[in-house]
Amino acid sequence: MQKEITLSDLKQMMADLVMSQKENARQFQETKEMFKETDLKFKETDLKFEKSSEKLDKMFEKSRKELDKRFAETAKNINKVMGKFDSQWGKLMESLVEGDLVKLFKERGIEVHDTSTRIDGNYKGQNYEFDIIAHNGNEVIVVEIKTTLKVKDVKRFVDKLTKIKTWMPRLKGNRIYGTIAYLKADEQSKDYALNQKLFVIRATGDSASIVNDMDFEPRYF
Repeated sequence: MQKEITLSDLKQMMADLVMSQKENARQFQETKEMFKETDLKFKETDLKFEKSSEKLDKMFEKSRKELDKRFAETAKNINKVMGKFDSQWGKLMESLVEGDLVKLFKERGIEVHDTSTRIDGNYKGQNYEFDIIAHNGNEVIVVEIKTTLKVKDVKRFVDKLTKIKTWMPRLKGNRIYGTIAYLKADEQSKDYALNQKLFVIRATGDSASIVNDMDFEPRYF
């Protein structure tokens, strides 16, 4: 037989329910406080991470700048060494080509005999320089020497040849032939020089030779 619920029982149940709700509220508040504390810790962690990240970024930036500086210094030193290397090769090639120049062009029917090196000057504020000039009174061979020949070198040389009689008026009555001498050629520069109707000399270990065909007809300036 089911027990009849009395007023006293209802009061007790209400009291228990209120107590249970208070306990739940307390636990909820504790949980809320825990979340607040956890959220604060996350924020602190984020702040520390942000500061650490900024610190790392500054360190990396400082290291990168230092490396860039060192790379720039290394590149500068390499260029300086290569410049000295090219300069020494240039002097050796100049001596080699000058020594064979008269013989090489005599074989081509151009009887030059006098040679001069490092001819430079200034015309109305414009500096000019030619590596080797050989002549016979009527014909002049002008030689540009490059350890590594590039197309831009040929273009500059042709431009210099078009101005040579302005820069050096004493050559106005002469027929001037342009000659490029090189140790190594890049960028199809040899073919470009040939197409410009220049004599092309290739220097090897201990000699130099003209690479143009024997029936080659040179351009003169």
